Amino acid sequence: MTSLTLLKNEFVTLQFHQDSGIVHHEFHKYIFGENFRSVLTTGVEAMEKYKATKWLSDDRKNNALAQDDSEWAMTVWSARALAAGWKYWAVVLPEKIIGQMNMQRFIDMYKARGLAVRVFSDPALARTWLENPSNG
Repeated sequence: MTSLTLLKNEFVTLQFHQDSGIVHHEFHKYIFGENFRSVLTTGVEAMEKYKATKWLSDDRKNNALAQDDSEWAMTVWSARALAAGWKYWAVVLPEKIIGQMNMQRFIDMYKARGLAVRVFSDPALARTWLENPSNG
């Protein structure tokens, strides 16, 4: 398995798994503002460059997004990701209930836009599904 590390800092590890075409972020703690936007922007740039259609969000250590970050993600970023060909999203929900509720809004919105979305508690299972999403 060949993975490129696109970004690594105290907030996040962002990788692109070349063999399976998966953009994969793992938040290490609550992230917001420019740090949050940098992760999503770097990830969508990888989608565009490598023609990736899959994203794994490991948000266990994150929480609810700030309102301006939510609006940016739902408008600016989502338009770019969908235009890049995003089709599959595996989500590992935040540990905190408020963060889970916040993520559910995103999940519902993307499902309504035709994205195949599945929720997981284990990032390894999420990645297994993304490697072959037609299996379920």
